[in-house]
Amino acid sequence: MMFELIPAIDLIDGACVRLTRGDYHQKKVYASDPLETAKQYEGIGLKRLHLVDLDGARAERIVNRKVLEKIASRTSLLIDFGGGIKRDEDIHTAFESGAAMVTCGSIAVKAPETFMRWFEVYGADRMILGADVNDGFAAISGWQETSAITGEELILSYVRKGLRKVISTEISRDGMLTGPSYELYYRIMKSIHEAGYDDLHLIASGGVACFEDLLKLREQGLAGVIVGKAIYEGRITLEQLAEFQVSCERLV
Repeated sequence: MMFELIPAIDLIDGACVRLTRGDYHQKKVYASDPLETAKQYEGIGLKRLHLVDLDGARAERIVNRKVLEKIASRTSLLIDFGGGIKRDEDIHTAFESGAAMVTCGSIAVKAPETFMRWFEVYGADRMILGADVNDGFAAISGWQETSAITGEELILSYVRKGLRKVISTEISRDGMLTGPSYELYYRIMKSIHEAGYDDLHLIASGGVACFEDLLKLREQGLAGVIVGKAIYEGRITLEQLAEFQVSCERLV
């Protein structure tokens, strides 16, 4: 299994932005044209994109559908899309608009029967659990609420039902450029292994600050990493991303 390097594009009002710890009041706009940003990633050989509709997460419905359609139709990037997927029509819209996969978080906590129905309809390859964590507990509703279940418990409950793809963000690290939560990913992998499951496709997200973080996460045995602010802030260059992508492909 190849370690996946996944750039992130977070959308507000159709522009590429980054929040700090999920706080909409701490927003910084980095680019006005998400398609051009996506093409940059495609141009250096990256294969996948994590596209998040932050407007949709807050509105509880997909808002930036046209951006998804444009990137999906004008690049070859494999897009996993999240934000605002609450109803059957939302997930249908996401796939119809070009998403290869969807990431669902809040719905998996608040309405597990709906999430599992989607899982059965669309299949394990197209459904990703967004297990975002705040002080150990799963965060929902655009990170505005914290549930009573831990991140590890949430993941394990779905792994037992056949789910294998998870993106986990430690919210306190997100947008802080202080390094990923290696401890969180160690705990998740340990709990899954002890339960007898060894094929979890766990992707780290949040806190990546430098190129060395990518190497450490790969060495930790994860399936991939999502990188956002570190690219925009020049902490990791496009040249470094291209070289890292090539090295990942060689390890397969």
